[in-house]
Amino acid sequence: MKFHGATSDRDSARWPGALGALSGASGVGLAAYAAHVATGDAQRWLYTAAAMALVHGALLVGYVPHGRRLGMFARVALVLGILLFSGSLVAAHAFGMAARLAPAGGLLLITGWLLVAVDRARG
Repeated sequence: MKFHGATSDRDSARWPGALGALSGASGVGLAAYAAHVATGDAQRWLYTAAAMALVHGALLVGYVPHGRRLGMFARVALVLGILLFSGSLVAAHAFGMAARLAPAGGLLLITGWLLVAVDRARG
């Protein structure tokens, strides 16, 4: 029986799973662009952005948290980390901007993984 306002684990996994899948698709597109269009440092940066988007996108698709609150924090950290890290590298190439947000994104990705580890350890 489902009560009004209650969400199932399946419902709470929809948005992170969808964002993870979009991240994976973006990673594939970035890798293709890096392989066929980009050169030099831009190619290296875009490959790095693609790898991070793919790996962390897959984690978001597959991660089903044990703890609701801790899992939410882990997912938010991972989504923001992908956006800041990969987005900063792509913006550096596309718009000639400095990749200033990449370190913050990397820190969020590390934090997301650590939160997943704590969640799994608590079981």
